[in-house]
Amino acid sequence: MSRAGCRALALVICLSVSMLAASCASGNDTQNTTVDVSPDATVDEQGLSDMAASIATETEASLESEASLETGGAGKEITVSFIGDLTLTQDINVRNSACFDSVVGSDLDYCFKNCKGIFEKDDMTLANLENAVTTRKTHATKQFVFGMKPENLEMLKRAGIECVNIANNHTKDYLLEGLEDTRKNLDDHGIIWSDQNYVSTYEVNGVRIGMFGLSNNGNTSQGFGLIDQLKEKKCDIIIASCHWGVEATYEANGEQKALGRALIDHGADIVVGSHPHRLQPIEYYNGHYIIYSLSNFCFGGNNRLSDPDSVIIQCKFIMDETGDNCVDYRLKVIPYAQTSTRPGNDFCPKPYDWGSEEYYRCLRRLEWSTEDE
Repeated sequence: MSRAGCRALALVICLSVSMLAASCASGNDTQNTTVDVSPDATVDEQGLSDMAASIATETEASLESEASLETGGAGKEITVSFIGDLTLTQDINVRNSACFDSVVGSDLDYCFKNCKGIFEKDDMTLANLENAVTTRKTHATKQFVFGMKPENLEMLKRAGIECVNIANNHTKDYLLEGLEDTRKNLDDHGIIWSDQNYVSTYEVNGVRIGMFGLSNNGNTSQGFGLIDQLKEKKCDIIIASCHWGVEATYEANGEQKALGRALIDHGADIVVGSHPHRLQPIEYYNGHYIIYSLSNFCFGGNNRLSDPDSVIIQCKFIMDETGDNCVDYRLKVIPYAQTSTRPGNDFCPKPYDWGSEEYYRCLRRLEWSTEDE
C-alpha cells in the first residue's frame, strides 16, 4: 500500500473510533460503518478517501444536530452594538486649538476610524447622541450648550452608526425649535432616532427591532406606554435607552435599578443607560441585561478627560426558528478609551490592548468577566 493509502486508512480508523466514542458519550444511536482492516484485505485508496469523506460528513452533520438541540433549535442571530454618549461638537463658550472643531475639522472619518470596522460588521449600532443638531443661534441659558453642525451627521453614516437615542438633557439646548431641527436633520441623513415621545423601528435580516428613550425625568408610566407601542408594531426585539443616574458616579442608584427592572418586566429585551459619564455595572436580571452606564464614547464637550474609560458592548439576540421571538442573549464587552492620546482628549476612541491594566479596569467597573461572554 502507498503512503497515501496508509494515511487514508489511518484517517478512516480514527474517524470511526471518534464516531464510536461520540456515540457512547452521547447515548444517541449512530449508523454503523464497517471497514475491513485485516492484513489480507485489498484496499482501494480512492475508496478509502471517499469513505473517509463520507464519515467526516456524517460526523459533522451529527455535531450540527446536537448543537441545534443544545440551543433549542434557535434560528437567526442579530448583533447590536451599543455605545455611550456622542457629543460631536464643543461647548459654545469654549474656543481654542484643543477643542473638537479645531482638532477634527472637516475630516468626517476621523472620530470613528478605530471602531468603524466593528460597526460595519454588526447588524445595527445604537448610540446616545447628546447634542442638538441645528444652525440656530438662540439657545438655553445653562452651563454647557452643545450644538452640532448638521453636516457632521455624515460622521455617523460613514461609521456605520444607524440609530441614536435623543432623549437626554442636551437635545433641547437650542430650545424646542432646536429639537425639531435635530429630528428633521436626522431624518434627512437617514439616521433612525427615538426619544420619550416617539418610538422607532429598524428592520434587519427579517427581524424588527424597536427602540425608545427615556430622559433624566423619565418614569415607568412613560416607559410602559412606549413598550406597548412597540409591541403593537410587532417588534421582535425591544431596546430601552435610559438617560439617568448621577454624573461622575460608578454605581447605579435605587431609582435606576427600579426603573430598569420594571422595563424588563414589562417587555424590554435590554436596557442601556447613559448620562453618568462613567462606567457602571451590568446587571443580569430576570433573564435579561441592564447596562447601567456606558459612559461617554466620543465626547467633544471636554478636552481634558478625568476618566477616559469606555466600552463597546455587543448583544447577540438569538431568535427562535420563526424569527419572531428572542430566546436568548449573549453579551460581548470591548473596552475602549475615549481618546487615542493621554493626557487630554483627541476625540478619537481607541480600543485598550487585550489584557492591559486599563482593559481589566473597564471590566471591573462593569462587574464583568470575559468568562461571562
